[in-house]
Amino acid sequence: MGSGAVPLCRAPKVERVARPASFKIQRARWTGPQSWFFYGHSKCGEAEPAGALMPATVDAVMLEARAGALAKRSIKTTSKIAGIRLAVACIDLTTLEGKDSEGRVRSLCAKAIRPAQHLPDIPSVAAVCVYPSLVAVAKDALRGSSVLVASVATAFPSGLSSPAVRLDDVRAAIAAGADEIDMVIDRGAFLSGRDRSVYDEIVAVKRICGELHLKVILETGELGSYDAIRRASDLALEAGADFIKTSTGKVGTNATFPVAVVMCEAIRDYARRTGRAVGLKVAGGVRTTKQALTYLVIVNETLGEAWLTPERLRIGASSLLDDLLMQYEKQLTGNYAGPDYFPKD
Repeated sequence: MGSGAVPLCRAPKVERVARPASFKIQRARWTGPQSWFFYGHSKCGEAEPAGALMPATVDAVMLEARAGALAKRSIKTTSKIAGIRLAVACIDLTTLEGKDSEGRVRSLCAKAIRPAQHLPDIPSVAAVCVYPSLVAVAKDALRGSSVLVASVATAFPSGLSSPAVRLDDVRAAIAAGADEIDMVIDRGAFLSGRDRSVYDEIVAVKRICGELHLKVILETGELGSYDAIRRASDLALEAGADFIKTSTGKVGTNATFPVAVVMCEAIRDYARRTGRAVGLKVAGGVRTTKQALTYLVIVNETLGEAWLTPERLRIGASSLLDDLLMQYEKQLTGNYAGPDYFPKD
C-alpha cells in the first residue's frame, strides 16, 4: 500500500446469499496487491461528509493486468453450463430504441419469461428494461411471472433535463408500475466538480423509489479515467444506490473488464466498511457468452460467491441472450443451433 495510506477497517461480515451450487470457478492465486485504491482517511472507517469523499487513486497498470488475467480464465463442461444458466438469470433484457412499440415490448417480454421453448431448464431473465412510456405495457405482458420491470429515468441517456423533469420521470415510471429504476447521473455536473449536486439527486431519486431497486448509471465511457470511475462509484454508493451500473449503452465505450474490476472494488470496500451489500450491473457491448462468463469470474474473484445472484448482479443486454442459448445447446448436444431456432423480440 502507498506511503501514508491507511487501510479500511473491517466491517461486519456481509450476509451470504445462495447461488447455484453447481457453478464452480477455481479462484486463482494473485500475487499482486489486493486493492488498487489508496485512501488518505483521517480516521479509519469514519464516514466522510456527503459531497466530500476522499479521492481514490487507481493503479491503472496493475488494474488492467488483473482484469486481463481474469479474462483468460477458462470455464469448462458442467461449470460452463451452470454459468450460462446463471448469466441468463441475471439478464436485464433491454430495448431502448426510438422505434420501440407496444408489439416489440410484448414480444420481448414473452422471450424474457421463456427464452427458449425447447430448453425448459433455462430460467427466465431477471428483468425487462424499457422507457417509462412502455412500463405499463411490459407490466401487463409480464403479469404472473417472476420477471421484473425496470425503467430508465432522469432524462436517459444524457441526464440533461431540469432537476424537476428528471424527478418527474422517476415518478411517472413508478406510477406506471416499474419495479426498478435505472437512473443516469449528470456527468457534466460530476466532471465539473459538483459532486454534491450529483449526490443530492441520487438521494432524491432513492427517496422517491423507497423500497424499489435503484440502479445508478455512471456512464463510465464519458468519465475519462479509472480514478473518476472509482470516485463516481463511491459517490453513488454513499448516496444510497442499490446497484451501480456501468453504462447506458448509448456511447462509444461501454462496459469493459477493467471498469468492472474498479466498480467491484468500490462495492467490496463499501460493504466491508458499512455492512451493506450493493449490486453491480454491467451494460453496453456485452454480446457474447465469453464476455458474460468473464464478468461472472470478475464478480466472484472480487466480491465473492454471495454476489453471484440476480439480487446483486445484472447484465444489461439485448443480443447476449441468443448467444447464451446457442452456447448452452452446444454444451448439451455438441452442435450449434442457428439463431433462427430462438424466438425474436
